[in-house]
Amino acid sequence: MATADAATGKELDKLNANLERVEELSTRLVQALSSRTPANPTLNSPGQDLFAQAATSYWKEMFENPGRVYEQQLEFWGKSVRHFMEAQQALATGRAPIAEDDGEDPLEGDKRFANPLWDTHPYFHYIKQQYALNKQAVEQAVADIHGMAPKEKLRLEYFSRQIIDMMSPTNFLGTNPDALEKAVETEGESLVRGLENLVADLEANKGEMVVRLADESAFALGENIATTPGSVVYRNRMMELIQYAPATDEVYKTPLLIFPPWINKFYILDLKAQNSLIKWVTDQGYTLFVISWVNPDSSHADVGLSDYIEDGYLAALREVQAITGEKQVNAVGYCIAGTTLHLTLSLLAKRGEKPIKSATFFTALTDFSEQGEFTPFLQNDFVDGIEEEVSEQGILRSFIMGRTMSFLRSNDLIYTPAVRSYMMGEAPPAFDLLYWNGDGANLPGKMTMEYLRGLCQGNDYVGDGFELLDERLSIKDVTVPLMSITCETDHIAAWKDCYRGFQRTGSKDKTFIVSESGHIAGIVNPPSKKKYGHYTNADLSTDAETWMDGADYTAGSWWPKWETWLRKRSGKKVPARDVGGSDHPPLAPAPGTYVRRKANQ
Repeated sequence: MATADAATGKELDKLNANLERVEELSTRLVQALSSRTPANPTLNSPGQDLFAQAATSYWKEMFENPGRVYEQQLEFWGKSVRHFMEAQQALATGRAPIAEDDGEDPLEGDKRFANPLWDTHPYFHYIKQQYALNKQAVEQAVADIHGMAPKEKLRLEYFSRQIIDMMSPTNFLGTNPDALEKAVETEGESLVRGLENLVADLEANKGEMVVRLADESAFALGENIATTPGSVVYRNRMMELIQYAPATDEVYKTPLLIFPPWINKFYILDLKAQNSLIKWVTDQGYTLFVISWVNPDSSHADVGLSDYIEDGYLAALREVQAITGEKQVNAVGYCIAGTTLHLTLSLLAKRGEKPIKSATFFTALTDFSEQGEFTPFLQNDFVDGIEEEVSEQGILRSFIMGRTMSFLRSNDLIYTPAVRSYMMGEAPPAFDLLYWNGDGANLPGKMTMEYLRGLCQGNDYVGDGFELLDERLSIKDVTVPLMSITCETDHIAAWKDCYRGFQRTGSKDKTFIVSESGHIAGIVNPPSKKKYGHYTNADLSTDAETWMDGADYTAGSWWPKWETWLRKRSGKKVPARDVGGSDHPPLAPAPGTYVRRKANQ
């Protein structure tokens, strides 16, 4: 009796302690939410006209082919009732396993439903099967809608998929067996830890619910990531120019300058020594410079693409020339920085200047006639909303861009991490790539709208020309030797779209490569990993499908192939150069100071 009383006393003490923690966390939760400055509401959903079009098309189908619509509805109703009756019988008899449904399981292989209870427990089996039925019904209804413009149909498919993913039973405590088992196992401790995680995320992001994907305490810039030796040798309002220390006694004469995207931080190219492109390049014997862009705040509202070119690209080229004494530089542009490198090359051609000897592009778009998975966000309702947002804030805040990117892979980057953190009470993993992914950057208001209106929507650069810095810039102006690296499963810059634009350059010396994997893994693909292969084909006169059909596959990374190409355009070997010089004293050790500024500060 005494033992039972003691156990009850301990449980009561733990309950009271948890209640006190919940009360404290609830206070912090309210405080965090009170500091929230939400995004423009038009960025939360498409305009109502999209759903109106869908409803009109559905009713039109209803009147023109009522038998088919009724047949589908009756089939859905019949399956729903049958599943309910099966669940009632299983609950009444307590028999297991439950009889399998006819046909294939539409959720087979879905990691969210890996718990055996989804198939062996009558309640969870019913929930799962009904979700699968609902999912199929919505997908079928959207597929059967006709008469919508292709872009609008793509948008409807995207937003209906978001609704399906959001309504998954795994996203709710009462219908998630993993979370319920964890709560019972830990006597509710997991739920309290989950609330702690939620509050911490809200506090860290000024009231916005941005799920932490990685343990931020596990990483420190310059200590265990971004550790390749180097120094900031030049700084202005837009960027820091980092020169990396030589790793060989001799280096190629022509220096290499990398322009990373300013949507995220540059150290994606220098996460760990084992997968650092920056370290690998210096190991091959190159004098390497890399740009670290400033993380904009509202004071950068009027910064446009011209500022990125003048104070970023052209300034960096001048400083590299001054430090090395070389007249020409080999340049690399990644993603949006590759698009802008194209613009810079066009501008230099118009001005009759040739500081760039060759250019390499990593997943860089120039032709936006096909917008792929970004189609839902590049129509006027969303772009108008972004324009209102940046007009009010001066910047496109990082969490908006991050949220948009994440919703393209919502189960992997939003719902599953949220379930683990907030319902299971688990700490996020110590994963360097996910840490970088969460370390986002804001975008200046003017630049954002120039990019969205002129390049993405207007597609001016491959059309009549893009007006910038008193010139009309065209992709046909670009004539230096070019290489384009794209990625087979890239959902941000689809390789076929990159290929289409690359074909239109004016260069007669151009090489195109498709790496296996996606936007990041396909680029950060060191030879030592022997992980992803790549495709090459010298014939760029065909369409993308024909190009791929005739391409040669090579196992392993594209890095060595690129380096062989680069070496031929980098001159002879010279003694390794010191970092900086008398006119360029080191200002800070790599990775510099701009990279440390957080977007939400």
